[in-house]
Amino acid sequence: MIANQEEKLRLYAQLLVHVGMNVQPKQRVYIRTTIDAAEFVHLVVEEAYKAGSEDVKVIYGDDRLAQLNLQYRPQEAFESVPQYIVDERMDYAKSGAAQLALISSSPENLKEADPNKVSAMMRANGNAFREYMKMMQSDQFPWTVAAYPSKAWAKLVFPELTEEEAVDKLLDLMLYTVRANEEDPVKAWEEHNHNLHIKADYLNKKAYKALKYSAPGTDLTIGLPEGHIWCGASSVSAEGIEFMANMPTEEVFTVPHQDQVNGTVKNSLPLSYGGNIIDNFTLTFKDGKVIEYHAEVGHDILKGLLESDGNAVQLGEVALVPHDSPISNSQTLFYNTLFDENASCHLALGSAYPFCLEGGKEMSDAELDAAGLNQSITHEDFMIGNAEMNISGITADGNEEPIFVNGNWAF
Repeated sequence: MIANQEEKLRLYAQLLVHVGMNVQPKQRVYIRTTIDAAEFVHLVVEEAYKAGSEDVKVIYGDDRLAQLNLQYRPQEAFESVPQYIVDERMDYAKSGAAQLALISSSPENLKEADPNKVSAMMRANGNAFREYMKMMQSDQFPWTVAAYPSKAWAKLVFPELTEEEAVDKLLDLMLYTVRANEEDPVKAWEEHNHNLHIKADYLNKKAYKALKYSAPGTDLTIGLPEGHIWCGASSVSAEGIEFMANMPTEEVFTVPHQDQVNGTVKNSLPLSYGGNIIDNFTLTFKDGKVIEYHAEVGHDILKGLLESDGNAVQLGEVALVPHDSPISNSQTLFYNTLFDENASCHLALGSAYPFCLEGGKEMSDAELDAAGLNQSITHEDFMIGNAEMNISGITADGNEEPIFVNGNWAF
Protein backbone atom coordinates (compact mmCIF):
# COMPACT_ATOMS: atom_id res chain seq x y z
CA MET A 1 0.00 0.00 0.00
CA ILE A 2 1.49 3.33 -1.04
CA ALA A 3 2.14 5.98 1.60
CA ASN A 4 -0.40 8.29 0.04
CA GLN A 5 -3.10 5.67 0.45
CA GLU A 6 -2.05 5.07 4.05
CA GLU A 7 -2.43 8.79 4.69
CA LYS A 8 -5.87 8.74 3.06
CA LEU A 9 -6.94 5.81 5.25
CA ARG A 10 -5.89 7.74 8.34
CA LEU A 11 -7.84 10.74 7.05
CA TYR A 12 -10.83 8.47 6.37
CA ALA A 13 -10.71 7.17 9.94
CA GLN A 14 -10.54 10.74 11.24
CA LEU A 15 -13.51 11.73 9.07
CA LEU A 16 -15.61 8.85 10.40
CA VAL A 17 -14.78 9.79 13.99
CA HIS A 18 -15.01 13.59 13.76
CA VAL A 19 -17.45 14.27 10.89
CA GLY A 20 -19.42 11.02 10.77
CA MET A 21 -20.04 9.99 14.39
CA ASN A 22 -18.60 13.23 15.83
CA VAL A 23 -17.30 11.39 18.90
CA GLN A 24 -17.37 13.47 22.09
CA PRO A 25 -15.10 13.22 25.18
CA LYS A 26 -16.10 10.27 27.41
CA GLN A 27 -18.71 9.10 24.88
CA ARG A 28 -18.96 5.36 24.22
CA VAL A 29 -18.52 4.03 20.67
CA TYR A 30 -20.07 0.88 19.17
CA ILE A 31 -18.75 -0.45 15.83
CA ARG A 32 -20.19 -3.29 13.73
CA THR A 33 -18.20 -4.65 10.78
CA THR A 34 -16.58 -7.82 9.40
CA ILE A 35 -13.10 -9.25 9.85
CA ASP A 36 -12.18 -8.05 6.33
CA ALA A 37 -12.04 -4.48 7.68
CA ALA A 38 -10.08 -5.27 10.87
CA GLU A 39 -6.89 -3.44 9.88
CA PHE A 40 -8.78 -0.25 9.04
CA VAL A 41 -10.98 -0.57 12.14
CA HIS A 42 -7.83 -0.38 14.26
CA LEU A 43 -7.29 3.13 12.86
CA VAL A 44 -10.89 4.10 13.62
CA VAL A 45 -10.64 2.77 17.19
CA GLU A 46 -7.40 4.67 17.75
CA GLU A 47 -8.93 7.91 16.45
CA ALA A 48 -12.00 7.40 18.64
CA TYR A 49 -9.83 7.05 21.73
CA LYS A 50 -7.85 10.13 20.69
CA ALA A 51 -11.16 12.00 20.46
CA GLY A 52 -11.77 11.19 24.13
CA SER A 53 -13.91 8.04 24.05
CA GLU A 54 -13.44 5.82 27.08
CA ASP A 55 -15.12 2.70 25.68
CA VAL A 56 -14.88 1.52 22.05
CA LYS A 57 -16.63 -1.79 21.37
CA VAL A 58 -16.12 -3.62 18.06
CA ILE A 59 -18.40 -6.47 16.92
CA TYR A 60 -16.92 -8.49 14.04
CA GLY A 61 -18.84 -10.67 11.62
CA ASP A 62 -17.36 -13.29 9.29
CA ASP A 63 -18.81 -13.85 5.82
CA ARG A 64 -17.63 -17.46 5.58
CA LEU A 65 -19.12 -18.31 8.97
CA ALA A 66 -22.40 -16.76 7.85
CA GLN A 67 -22.38 -19.03 4.78
CA LEU A 68 -21.64 -22.13 6.87
CA ASN A 69 -24.33 -21.27 9.41
CA LEU A 70 -26.94 -20.93 6.67
CA GLN A 71 -25.78 -24.14 5.03
CA TYR A 72 -25.84 -26.39 8.09
CA ARG A 73 -28.13 -24.89 10.73
CA PRO A 74 -31.87 -25.71 10.61
CA GLN A 75 -34.52 -23.20 9.58
CA GLU A 76 -35.71 -22.63 13.16
CA ALA A 77 -32.24 -21.45 14.18
CA PHE A 78 -32.78 -18.30 12.12
CA GLU A 79 -36.19 -17.42 13.50
CA SER A 80 -34.91 -15.59 16.58
CA VAL A 81 -31.90 -13.59 17.80
CA PRO A 82 -30.22 -14.39 21.15
CA GLN A 83 -31.34 -11.81 23.71
CA TYR A 84 -27.79 -11.09 24.92
CA ILE A 85 -26.91 -9.75 21.46
CA VAL A 86 -29.89 -7.42 21.50
CA ASP A 87 -29.22 -6.35 25.10
CA GLU A 88 -25.62 -5.37 24.41
CA ARG A 89 -26.47 -3.18 21.43
CA MET A 90 -29.38 -1.59 23.31
CA ASP A 91 -27.11 -0.86 26.28
CA TYR A 92 -24.84 1.21 24.06
CA ALA A 93 -27.78 2.85 22.28
CA LYS A 94 -29.50 3.90 25.52
CA SER A 95 -26.25 5.43 26.80
CA GLY A 96 -26.09 7.67 23.71
CA ALA A 97 -23.07 5.89 22.27
CA ALA A 98 -21.87 6.88 18.80
CA GLN A 99 -22.54 3.99 16.42
CA LEU A 100 -20.68 2.99 13.25
CA ALA A 101 -21.83 0.32 10.81
CA LEU A 102 -18.83 -0.33 8.55
CA ILE A 103 -20.00 -2.38 5.57
CA SER A 104 -17.47 -4.79 4.10
CA SER A 105 -19.34 -7.96 3.11
CA SER A 106 -19.68 -9.04 -0.50
CA PRO A 107 -23.13 -8.08 -1.85
CA GLU A 108 -23.49 -11.68 -3.07
CA ASN A 109 -22.15 -13.37 0.05
CA LEU A 110 -25.31 -15.42 0.60
CA LYS A 111 -26.42 -16.04 -2.98
CA GLU A 112 -26.07 -19.83 -2.58
CA ALA A 113 -28.00 -19.90 0.70
CA ASP A 114 -31.57 -21.11 1.11
CA PRO A 115 -33.72 -18.00 0.47
CA ASN A 116 -36.21 -19.15 3.12
CA LYS A 117 -33.46 -19.17 5.74
CA VAL A 118 -32.20 -15.77 4.57
CA SER A 119 -35.71 -14.30 4.77
CA ALA A 120 -36.22 -15.80 8.24
CA MET A 121 -32.89 -14.35 9.40
CA MET A 122 -33.67 -10.87 8.04
CA ARG A 123 -37.16 -10.94 9.57
CA ALA A 124 -35.83 -12.11 12.95
CA ASN A 125 -33.22 -9.36 13.00
CA GLY A 126 -35.86 -6.79 12.11
CA ASN A 127 -38.10 -7.89 14.95
CA ALA A 128 -35.30 -8.23 17.51
CA PHE A 129 -33.87 -4.79 16.82
CA ARG A 130 -37.18 -2.98 16.33
CA GLU A 131 -36.63 -0.71 19.36
CA TYR A 132 -33.02 -0.05 18.34
CA MET A 133 -34.08 0.92 14.81
CA LYS A 134 -36.76 3.23 16.18
CA MET A 135 -34.16 4.98 18.34
CA MET A 136 -31.79 5.27 15.40
CA GLN A 137 -34.45 6.61 13.03
CA SER A 138 -35.35 9.23 15.64
CA ASP A 139 -31.68 10.26 16.01
CA GLN A 140 -31.56 9.29 19.69
CA PHE A 141 -27.81 8.74 19.24
CA PRO A 142 -25.24 9.68 16.56
CA TRP A 143 -24.90 7.00 13.90
CA THR A 144 -22.91 6.58 10.71
CA VAL A 145 -22.97 4.01 7.91
CA ALA A 146 -19.73 3.75 5.92
CA ALA A 147 -17.75 1.05 4.10
CA TYR A 148 -14.42 -0.67 3.54
CA PRO A 149 -13.80 -3.12 0.66
CA SER A 150 -13.44 -6.86 1.14
CA LYS A 151 -11.68 -8.96 -1.51
CA ALA A 152 -14.93 -10.65 -2.58
CA TRP A 153 -16.76 -7.33 -2.91
CA ALA A 154 -13.92 -5.77 -4.90
CA LYS A 155 -13.80 -8.73 -7.32
CA LEU A 156 -17.54 -8.44 -7.89
CA VAL A 157 -17.13 -4.78 -8.86
CA PHE A 158 -13.92 -5.29 -10.88
CA PRO A 159 -13.89 -8.95 -12.05
CA GLU A 160 -11.25 -8.24 -14.71
CA LEU A 161 -8.62 -7.25 -12.12
CA THR A 162 -6.54 -9.34 -9.74
CA GLU A 163 -7.77 -9.47 -6.15
CA GLU A 164 -5.15 -6.99 -4.96
CA GLU A 165 -5.74 -4.61 -7.87
CA ALA A 166 -9.51 -4.78 -7.37
CA VAL A 167 -9.27 -3.98 -3.65
CA ASP A 168 -6.92 -1.06 -4.31
CA LYS A 169 -9.18 0.35 -7.04
CA LEU A 170 -12.38 0.01 -5.01
CA LEU A 171 -10.69 1.54 -1.97
CA ASP A 172 -9.46 4.48 -4.06
CA LEU A 173 -13.01 5.03 -5.32
CA MET A 174 -14.43 4.86 -1.80
CA LEU A 175 -11.89 7.38 -0.54
CA TYR A 176 -12.81 9.66 -3.44
CA THR A 177 -16.51 9.46 -2.62
CA VAL A 178 -15.92 10.44 1.03
CA ARG A 179 -13.67 13.33 -0.01
CA ALA A 180 -10.60 11.88 1.70
CA ASN A 181 -8.57 12.94 -1.35
CA GLU A 182 -9.37 16.63 -0.82
CA GLU A 183 -6.68 18.98 0.48
CA ASP A 184 -8.89 19.70 3.49
CA PRO A 185 -11.45 16.87 3.77
CA VAL A 186 -13.22 18.36 6.80
CA LYS A 187 -13.72 21.70 5.04
CA ALA A 188 -14.90 19.86 1.91
CA TRP A 189 -17.56 18.11 4.00
CA GLU A 190 -18.64 21.39 5.58
CA GLU A 191 -19.18 22.90 2.11
CA HIS A 192 -20.98 19.79 0.85
CA ASN A 193 -23.21 19.76 3.92
CA HIS A 194 -24.08 23.43 3.33
CA ASN A 195 -24.97 22.83 -0.33
CA LEU A 196 -27.30 19.93 0.46
CA HIS A 197 -29.05 21.97 3.13
CA ILE A 198 -29.68 24.73 0.56
CA LYS A 199 -31.59 22.23 -1.63
CA ALA A 200 -33.53 20.93 1.37
CA ASP A 201 -34.44 24.47 2.47
CA TYR A 202 -35.80 25.28 -1.00
CA LEU A 203 -38.03 22.19 -1.01
CA ASN A 204 -39.21 22.85 2.54
CA LYS A 205 -40.33 26.35 1.54
CA LYS A 206 -42.25 24.88 -1.41
CA ALA A 207 -44.08 22.32 0.79
CA TYR A 208 -45.31 20.30 -2.21
CA LYS A 209 -48.28 18.04 -1.55
CA ALA A 210 -47.01 15.34 -3.94
CA LEU A 211 -44.22 14.30 -6.31
CA LYS A 212 -44.75 12.97 -9.83
CA TYR A 213 -42.06 10.68 -11.32
CA SER A 214 -41.68 9.94 -15.03
CA ALA A 215 -39.01 7.80 -16.74
CA PRO A 216 -38.88 4.69 -18.96
CA GLY A 217 -40.81 2.05 -16.99
CA THR A 218 -41.78 4.53 -14.28
CA ASP A 219 -45.01 6.49 -13.91
CA LEU A 220 -45.51 7.15 -10.22
CA THR A 221 -47.16 9.72 -7.96
CA ILE A 222 -46.16 9.97 -4.30
CA GLY A 223 -48.14 12.03 -1.82
CA LEU A 224 -46.25 13.87 0.92
CA PRO A 225 -47.69 14.21 4.45
CA GLU A 226 -48.53 17.58 5.93
CA GLY A 227 -45.55 18.86 7.89
CA HIS A 228 -42.98 16.77 6.02
CA ILE A 229 -39.37 17.95 6.27
CA TRP A 230 -36.72 17.60 3.58
CA CYS A 231 -33.36 16.67 5.10
CA GLY A 232 -29.86 16.44 3.70
CA ALA A 233 -26.40 15.49 4.95
CA SER A 234 -25.97 16.18 8.69
CA SER A 235 -28.45 15.39 11.44
CA VAL A 236 -28.53 16.30 15.14
CA SER A 237 -28.85 13.72 17.92
CA ALA A 238 -31.09 13.98 20.99
CA GLU A 239 -28.11 15.36 22.92
CA GLY A 240 -27.42 18.03 20.29
CA ILE A 241 -24.49 16.30 18.57
CA GLU A 242 -24.29 16.98 14.82
CA PHE A 243 -23.39 13.85 12.86
CA MET A 244 -23.36 12.45 9.31
CA ALA A 245 -25.56 9.36 9.00
CA ASN A 246 -24.14 8.23 5.65
CA MET A 247 -20.62 8.64 4.28
CA PRO A 248 -20.79 9.14 1.35
CA THR A 249 -24.05 11.05 0.92
CA GLU A 250 -25.42 13.05 -2.01
CA GLU A 251 -29.14 12.89 -1.21
CA VAL A 252 -31.92 15.19 -0.08
CA PHE A 253 -34.77 13.11 1.34
CA THR A 254 -38.12 13.14 3.11
CA VAL A 255 -41.04 10.88 4.06
CA PRO A 256 -43.88 9.88 1.73
CA HIS A 257 -47.47 9.50 2.88
CA GLN A 258 -47.84 5.77 3.34
CA ASP A 259 -51.31 5.63 1.74
CA GLN A 260 -50.75 8.02 -1.17
CA VAL A 261 -48.47 6.15 -3.59
CA ASN A 262 -49.92 5.15 -6.95
CA GLY A 263 -48.41 3.88 -10.20
CA THR A 264 -45.46 1.79 -11.32
CA VAL A 265 -41.74 2.20 -10.72
CA LYS A 266 -38.78 0.37 -12.29
CA ASN A 267 -35.38 0.02 -10.67
CA SER A 268 -32.37 1.56 -12.39
CA LEU A 269 -29.58 -0.22 -10.47
CA PRO A 270 -29.31 -3.65 -8.80
CA LEU A 271 -30.34 -3.95 -5.15
CA SER A 272 -28.20 -5.96 -2.73
CA TYR A 273 -30.37 -7.43 0.03
CA GLY A 274 -29.67 -10.28 2.41
CA GLY A 275 -26.44 -11.22 0.63
CA ASN A 276 -28.26 -11.49 -2.72
CA ILE A 277 -28.82 -9.32 -5.80
CA ILE A 278 -32.30 -8.24 -6.94
CA ASP A 279 -32.41 -6.64 -10.39
CA ASN A 280 -34.64 -5.70 -13.32
CA PHE A 281 -37.67 -5.38 -11.10
CA THR A 282 -40.89 -3.37 -11.14
CA LEU A 283 -43.29 -2.50 -8.36
CA THR A 284 -46.88 -1.38 -8.89
CA PHE A 285 -48.55 0.59 -6.09
CA LYS A 286 -52.18 1.34 -5.34
CA ASP A 287 -53.18 3.50 -2.37
CA GLY A 288 -49.69 3.15 -0.94
CA LYS A 289 -49.24 -0.62 -1.15
CA VAL A 290 -47.38 -2.84 -3.62
CA ILE A 291 -50.10 -4.82 -5.39
CA GLU A 292 -47.90 -6.36 -8.09
CA TYR A 293 -44.19 -7.03 -8.44
CA HIS A 294 -41.76 -8.84 -10.72
CA ALA A 295 -37.99 -9.32 -10.73
CA GLU A 296 -35.90 -10.97 -13.44
CA VAL A 297 -33.12 -11.53 -10.90
CA GLY A 298 -33.83 -12.43 -7.26
CA HIS A 299 -37.62 -12.68 -7.47
CA ASP A 300 -37.86 -14.92 -4.37
CA ILE A 301 -35.60 -12.59 -2.39
CA LEU A 302 -37.78 -9.62 -3.38
CA LYS A 303 -40.81 -11.62 -2.26
CA GLY A 304 -39.15 -12.21 1.10
CA LEU A 305 -38.40 -8.50 1.47
CA LEU A 306 -41.99 -7.51 0.70
CA GLU A 307 -43.27 -10.11 3.16
CA SER A 308 -40.95 -9.04 6.01
CA ASP A 309 -43.99 -7.68 7.78
CA GLY A 310 -47.35 -6.17 6.89
CA ASN A 311 -45.89 -2.74 6.12
CA ALA A 312 -42.86 -3.71 4.01
CA VAL A 313 -45.09 -3.24 0.94
CA GLN A 314 -45.31 0.50 1.65
CA LEU A 315 -42.77 3.28 1.22
CA GLY A 316 -40.85 5.01 4.01
CA GLU A 317 -38.51 7.35 2.13
CA VAL A 318 -38.20 9.40 -1.04
CA ALA A 319 -34.72 10.68 -1.91
CA LEU A 320 -33.44 12.97 -4.64
CA VAL A 321 -29.94 12.53 -6.06
CA PRO A 322 -28.79 14.17 -9.32
CA HIS A 323 -27.55 11.90 -12.09
CA ASP A 324 -24.63 14.32 -12.42
CA SER A 325 -23.09 13.41 -9.06
CA PRO A 326 -19.58 12.17 -8.13
CA ILE A 327 -20.59 8.53 -7.61
CA SER A 328 -22.74 8.42 -10.74
CA ASN A 329 -19.96 10.05 -12.75
CA SER A 330 -17.50 7.39 -11.60
CA GLN A 331 -19.53 5.05 -13.85
CA THR A 332 -19.02 2.28 -11.33
CA LEU A 333 -21.71 -0.08 -10.12
CA PHE A 334 -20.84 -0.79 -6.48
CA TYR A 335 -23.57 -3.41 -5.90
CA ASN A 336 -24.02 -1.74 -2.53
CA THR A 337 -26.88 0.54 -1.54
CA LEU A 338 -24.73 2.99 0.44
CA PHE A 339 -22.92 3.94 -2.76
CA ASP A 340 -25.43 3.17 -5.49
CA GLU A 341 -28.21 5.12 -3.73
CA ASN A 342 -25.94 8.16 -3.88
CA ALA A 343 -25.66 7.80 -7.63
CA SER A 344 -29.41 7.79 -8.18
CA CYS A 345 -32.78 8.99 -6.98
CA HIS A 346 -34.21 6.28 -4.78
CA LEU A 347 -37.13 5.14 -2.67
CA ALA A 348 -37.23 2.93 0.41
CA LEU A 349 -39.61 0.15 1.30
CA GLY A 350 -40.46 -0.03 4.98
CA SER A 351 -40.13 2.34 7.89
CA ALA A 352 -40.09 6.13 7.68
CA TYR A 353 -37.76 8.51 9.53
CA PRO A 354 -39.74 10.38 12.23
CA PHE A 355 -37.25 13.28 12.09
CA CYS A 356 -38.54 14.04 8.59
CA LEU A 357 -41.86 15.21 10.05
CA GLU A 358 -42.53 18.26 12.19
CA GLY A 359 -42.68 17.00 15.77
CA GLY A 360 -42.11 13.44 14.58
CA LYS A 361 -39.34 12.60 17.03
CA GLU A 362 -41.74 13.08 19.94
CA MET A 363 -44.71 11.23 18.40
CA SER A 364 -46.00 7.83 19.48
CA ASP A 365 -46.37 5.01 16.96
CA ALA A 366 -50.09 5.72 16.73
CA GLU A 367 -49.48 9.42 16.10
CA LEU A 368 -46.91 8.68 13.39
CA ASP A 369 -49.32 6.29 11.72
CA ALA A 370 -52.10 8.88 11.82
CA ALA A 371 -49.74 11.42 10.23
CA GLY A 372 -49.08 9.02 7.34
CA LEU A 373 -45.65 7.65 8.29
CA ASN A 374 -45.04 3.97 7.61
CA GLN A 375 -43.65 1.77 10.39
CA SER A 376 -41.94 -1.51 9.65
CA ILE A 377 -39.13 -3.79 10.79
CA THR A 378 -37.35 -3.11 7.49
CA HIS A 379 -36.03 -0.08 5.63
CA GLU A 380 -34.58 -0.97 2.26
CA ASP A 381 -33.55 1.61 -0.34
CA PHE A 382 -33.79 0.83 -4.05
CA MET A 383 -32.55 2.96 -6.93
CA ILE A 384 -34.85 4.39 -9.61
CA GLY A 385 -33.08 7.46 -11.04
CA ASN A 386 -31.38 7.83 -14.42
CA ALA A 387 -30.60 10.45 -17.08
CA GLU A 388 -34.21 10.31 -18.31
CA MET A 389 -35.88 10.83 -14.95
CA ASN A 390 -38.22 13.82 -14.64
CA ILE A 391 -39.76 14.76 -11.29
CA SER A 392 -42.38 17.42 -10.68
CA GLY A 393 -43.63 18.89 -7.43
CA ILE A 394 -47.39 19.27 -7.18
CA THR A 395 -48.44 22.40 -5.30
CA ALA A 396 -51.43 22.75 -2.98
CA ASP A 397 -53.47 24.23 -5.84
CA GLY A 398 -52.56 21.39 -8.22
CA ASN A 399 -49.90 23.07 -10.34
CA GLU A 400 -46.80 21.12 -11.37
CA GLU A 401 -43.31 22.60 -10.97
CA PRO A 402 -40.11 20.93 -12.22
CA ILE A 403 -37.75 19.58 -9.57
CA PHE A 404 -35.68 17.24 -11.78
CA VAL A 405 -35.30 17.47 -15.55
CA ASN A 406 -33.37 14.75 -17.40
CA GLY A 407 -32.01 13.35 -14.16
CA ASN A 408 -30.71 16.58 -12.62
CA TRP A 409 -31.88 19.44 -10.44
CA ALA A 410 -34.12 21.95 -12.21
CA PHE A 411 -33.23 24.72 -9.75
